[in-house]
Amino acid sequence: MRVARAAAFALDAALDEDSERSADFLEQIERLRRARALDPPLPRGLLAELRDYQREGYRFLMRLAAAGLGACLADDMGLGKTVQALAVLLARAAEGPALVVVPTSLIGNWQREATRFAPDLAVHRFGEGDRAETLAGLGPGDVLLASYGLLAGHAEALAEVEFATLVLDEAQAIKNPATARARAARRLRARFRMAATGTPLENHLGELWSLFRILNPGLLGSEEQFRRRFVAPLERDPRGPEREVLRRLIAPFLLRRTKAEVLAELPPRTEVVLEVEPGPEEARFMAALRRQALERLHGASAPPEQRRIHILAELTRLRRAACHPRLVAPELDLPSSKLEQLVELLGELLDNQHRALVFSQFTDYLALVRERLDREGIAYQYLDGSTPQRARDAAVRAFQQGSGDVFLLSLKAGGLGLNLTAADYVIHLDPWWNPAVEQQASDRAHRIGQTRPVTVYKLVLAGSIEERILDLHGSKRELADRLIGAGEGAAPVSAEELLELLGEP
Repeated sequence: MRVARAAAFALDAALDEDSERSADFLEQIERLRRARALDPPLPRGLLAELRDYQREGYRFLMRLAAAGLGACLADDMGLGKTVQALAVLLARAAEGPALVVVPTSLIGNWQREATRFAPDLAVHRFGEGDRAETLAGLGPGDVLLASYGLLAGHAEALAEVEFATLVLDEAQAIKNPATARARAARRLRARFRMAATGTPLENHLGELWSLFRILNPGLLGSEEQFRRRFVAPLERDPRGPEREVLRRLIAPFLLRRTKAEVLAELPPRTEVVLEVEPGPEEARFMAALRRQALERLHGASAPPEQRRIHILAELTRLRRAACHPRLVAPELDLPSSKLEQLVELLGELLDNQHRALVFSQFTDYLALVRERLDREGIAYQYLDGSTPQRARDAAVRAFQQGSGDVFLLSLKAGGLGLNLTAADYVIHLDPWWNPAVEQQASDRAHRIGQTRPVTVYKLVLAGSIEERILDLHGSKRELADRLIGAGEGAAPVSAEELLELLGEP
């Protein structure tokens, strides 16, 4: 039988003395053993004092690099994955050029961190100037920074270069194996591949397969084999024996540490669900919307997947209405109890010299919040997915330096890669399906460099669909807990569960 190189060590433990092993198999086992015994020194030129757990992360990555295998650094948000990756890039700089792929919003952050901690690296931004000339000129010590969008658009050109090191930052971006960016990442050639992500498992097990298909091809079999061997059995029984088999397969290649484990000095974080009572008109409006949603769903017949899409559309409408009635019925001009609660809460925080990050998934909702803050005379910074990179960097810098007491951010654009420790309060205006995404956003404030206790408020409209979404959070974590050692994932939400959110029996 033929096995992937990454699976050799796991298989060897199951073989007995009479099993025949090929020379290649024995060579790979010996290579793994040598790599595990390595104690690589920190590279010269690293201008950072690594904490003990960061040193261990660096050793973990370098050992797998020596073994010719891929690695996933899955540390909690705010524990310094970037500086650990920079240490590896410095240590491997002499072996050839490196490629770092990141969301567009993090290009500037990577440039600044590299200049600060690893100035000996020559960092180039892919997309500036002649791209073909940039690729042709890459050599040892060079680091090419590219966005996931450019990776997908220039897959062929990037695949022609053999990189010594590939870093996929915020690697949840390639969790869907069918996307152009995931296909492009699979084509890249690199002697060592590492992924950095605080959420290796966000929604379902298929995301793990996509990640490991790039890091260690063959370890988890084909997509169909993985579905048959792990996904289907664990959907039937999340506590089945397949869970432990899968955990043992991926454990040697995935390192996960949480703040609670490694940062005793980090100030405490408190989460508070703030239930907001709707006004009489608002409550009647929400009840009518729910009745309409159920009537439309009962009156329509569609295939299962299309039906799921219809349910999600109705749920999104109800979620938006819970934020502010104007988002679904502007002609009614109904007031929003949640917006009033936000203004009251911000007033109290600002009176007591606190500063806050305010997140929402809906940019048109943030527009309504901006209107109100302007009327109240509350100074703020703002950022969403349409904010240009320079304006984004300027807003973050201004807030950190004390300009504006409130920072309004869209959950998608502001929920990762930012250091906003000037705030000690985080307010989520609307719950998302997956609590891991909210946690990432809260970690913009609760991270290394924060000296004050952080309080996270979740504003939830009483009696609305938002309450049911919070209930869903608690029931979706166990499988991810067991697989990767920390609660941050969610099993996929079925059509039946979606209907339950609408109040269907």
